[in-house]
Amino acid sequence: MSTYLNAGVDRENFMASFKGVYILGEQRNGQILPVTYELIARGRSLADDLNAKLTCVLLGETVENPEQAITQGADRVVFIKDASLAHFLPRPYTNAICKLVEEERPEIIIAAATTTGRTVMPLVAAKLHTGLTADCTSLTIDADTKLLLQTRPAIGGNIMATIKTPDHRPQMATVRPRSCKPLAADASRKGEVIEKKFEGATFVTPEKFLEFITDTTQAVGVEDAEIVIAGGKGMKNTDGWKIIETLAELLNAGVGATRDAVELGWTTYSHQIGLSGKTVAPVLYIAMGISGKIAHLAGMQTADVIVAINKDPEAQIFKVADFGIVGDVLEVGPMLIEAVKQLKAKA
Repeated sequence: MSTYLNAGVDRENFMASFKGVYILGEQRNGQILPVTYELIARGRSLADDLNAKLTCVLLGETVENPEQAITQGADRVVFIKDASLAHFLPRPYTNAICKLVEEERPEIIIAAATTTGRTVMPLVAAKLHTGLTADCTSLTIDADTKLLLQTRPAIGGNIMATIKTPDHRPQMATVRPRSCKPLAADASRKGEVIEKKFEGATFVTPEKFLEFITDTTQAVGVEDAEIVIAGGKGMKNTDGWKIIETLAELLNAGVGATRDAVELGWTTYSHQIGLSGKTVAPVLYIAMGISGKIAHLAGMQTADVIVAINKDPEAQIFKVADFGIVGDVLEVGPMLIEAVKQLKAKA
């Protein structure tokens, strides 16, 4: 299938043949993951601006209550069902999505910048000869051209670039999870759930799922934590890093880190927050010894309340913080730990 405009092809007819906004939902063990509902919220806005339908695509062996995607804002759900899709493998997922695109010709496809989205979307884009903008922070529709405006940080996060795909279809992008809140569920919404099956050759792959290894480095996953205690290079060393871990344990919080802290070996990559790590949106985010580079801010600035501790009063982190403490984090941190201990003892 040609997904780009060739010389001699009627542009108007070519563009008109692609319709609808599709989001690539995710499931694990048959349970729809929360990031799916975040994507539906983004897709709903785009579909409304285009006066188009919003389709949620799910792949797996089984999915419980796919109708929930309708309740959350989708117009239809397409469930691609096969035993080979029980666990994520790049090739079967890619082939199945490409088959669906050939059949339904969506105008826009968006996915989350998760392990699944970051792996499968480039493969799909390459097979379809179309473009892909990764790790977008904003997706909107141009009022004049009706093109998808795909905005993401560029040049190390120092500028924001807006990208268009004028001559290729589908227009494809990934967005960072936790960067958009799901819509409120509406039980009155109506839609259709379609189950699709493709021939067995679609799912043939030399890859084999062996096992799922659980991350045991954190009691509370940083993506799901209501409170995140994050540290940066200002923690100085492994002894300083223990302040982060102690405070997180006291507050039953997730441990977050900047790229610098991970590269210095104080914690593992699974804790990294920012453009090259994870996106979090906790109720409370405490940034300790973090300067506030754009790359890090992109992963945490949607937190409800941000508290920053840094000895530099001009640090960028204070520009997004709701509360700031100017002081040496190695002095303030132990004082904060002691105060939490006293409050817990009284409680």
